[in-house]
Amino acid sequence: MTADDLIRQLELQPHPREGGFFRETYRSTEAIDAPRLAARYPGARSVSTAIYYLLTPETRSALHRLQSDEVFHFYGGGPVRMLQLWPDGTSRTLTLGPDLTAGHEPQVVVPRGVWQGSHLLAGAYALMGCTVAPGFDFADYEHGDRADLLARYPSEAELIR
Repeated sequence: MTADDLIRQLELQPHPREGGFFRETYRSTEAIDAPRLAARYPGARSVSTAIYYLLTPETRSALHRLQSDEVFHFYGGGPVRMLQLWPDGTSRTLTLGPDLTAGHEPQVVVPRGVWQGSHLLAGAYALMGCTVAPGFDFADYEHGDRADLLARYPSEAELIR
């Protein structure tokens, strides 16, 4: 299959903020009321959400952070490099992919508040999934400011750019 085949078959759409292509595949019918959530949430949230997420050589996942934990799952295609920028000033670079002997990981956790972004390392596409709990809401999405991130994480300037 090609990336275009997957986009059609899975009914993916361009992600409006992050980049890449996505489709929400699950949103819990149960919700957590705002008083039961941490104060960082301005309202009720679904218990959990899940999406398909596709990257191509022409797309990337822009640096962003959420108020909830994210779990990425690698489904197929080429490997993806993920940069994580932690609140304490440290960083991690991980590779989601199919080759465990080369150090690829089939599943990666991004804790809430950690900046993260990704790009395809090789191949025509990477198909992943992402599960978020409490569930994703665009109100919880913060797009990274390049100048601010370069100032805070100068050792990762190449990947931030």
